[in-house]
Amino acid sequence: MTVKKWVGKLHLWLGLTSGLLVFVVAITGCILVFEQEIKSILRPFQYVEPVANGAVLPPSRLQAIAERQVPGKPAKGVNYGELGHSVNVPFYGASPDYYVQVYLNPYTGEVLSVVDEEADFFHFILHGHYYLWLPEEIGQSVVAYGTLVFASLLITGMVLWWPKKWTKSSRDKSFKIKWKAQWRRVNYDLHNVPGFYALFFSLILAITGMIFGIQWLANSIYWTTTLGKTMPEYRQPLSDSTATRRFSNPGDRLWQRFYQTKPATASLYISCPERASESIAVSINHRPGTYYKTDYYNFDQQTLKPLAGEGPYFGEYKKAGLGDKLRRMNYDIHVGAILSLPGKILAFFASLICATLPVTGFIIWWGRRKKKALKPQRRVAKVQTV
Repeated sequence: MTVKKWVGKLHLWLGLTSGLLVFVVAITGCILVFEQEIKSILRPFQYVEPVANGAVLPPSRLQAIAERQVPGKPAKGVNYGELGHSVNVPFYGASPDYYVQVYLNPYTGEVLSVVDEEADFFHFILHGHYYLWLPEEIGQSVVAYGTLVFASLLITGMVLWWPKKWTKSSRDKSFKIKWKAQWRRVNYDLHNVPGFYALFFSLILAITGMIFGIQWLANSIYWTTTLGKTMPEYRQPLSDSTATRRFSNPGDRLWQRFYQTKPATASLYISCPERASESIAVSINHRPGTYYKTDYYNFDQQTLKPLAGEGPYFGEYKKAGLGDKLRRMNYDIHVGAILSLPGKILAFFASLICATLPVTGFIIWWGRRKKKALKPQRRVAKVQTV
């Protein structure tokens, strides 16, 4: 058996075993690419009319108003959007799972909407994309290693696509779809040609997706891009719970410090600690709509002393090293947001093509299988002796 035939067998069986998973993950990925754009239309309460020189309410006031809308649940933080956006206060927890967001007018404290995110369509799709609607501890590994199989399919597919000789005829077959041919040939071209054009972007989607679910791969890429550093486990710095509290509303103090100096185009998040040992997390996102260009700070809630942390999700973005910046960018690369709308369009079509590959591949295999079954058997004439 030649190498190409062996690769073909491997491509076939990997495709048959992972096809349904790839289809579901790719289709849900298509839907999620434009989640923010769709929600900006469906959720007008995300926006408010800016008030010139208007006084914005501090986080303690907004937290108290929001907690009255979700009785018995503690707010996790207060997120001030960029100018012209409402404030949202998230509530989430486990056993049982809940995720609620309260949207408020930052100037008046008026409750604009209370959204149960667990019942949201996109939240349902997200669970399918991440876990195939299975329990998280099972589904995440299934999706992650299924994506690893898909990455292998892309590479073996490239080997099978590569022509033996580069002639005009082979170039036409490799780069063009013969729309006027019989439907089986059109299906074959739809498997090969778009698959080739989307190969680079599909590999990026696969690798950035696997980083979320395969720890050894995430650690290996971090080690390589940081020239030998080990990814530290994320641990939020702790406050000194034995110290005397100096401020009645420490979150408000930090808000006054950061809100006045942040750009109008940036968003500001301040956490709401539930225990005395928790630090107050403050983050400034300089490019809302993405997540990578964010500055992360932690403060002792008793003294407001700055606390240091390790890893990519601490400190200012501009001071982070290459490996830490790439780790922060991973999600935004995965959804294409790193390149704004053009990047999202690329991610959408790459995901759509990925979703078609298992379908067209299965049709190719099924057609060849039927063809073999219908192929007449060669009969050997028997010599009759007299």
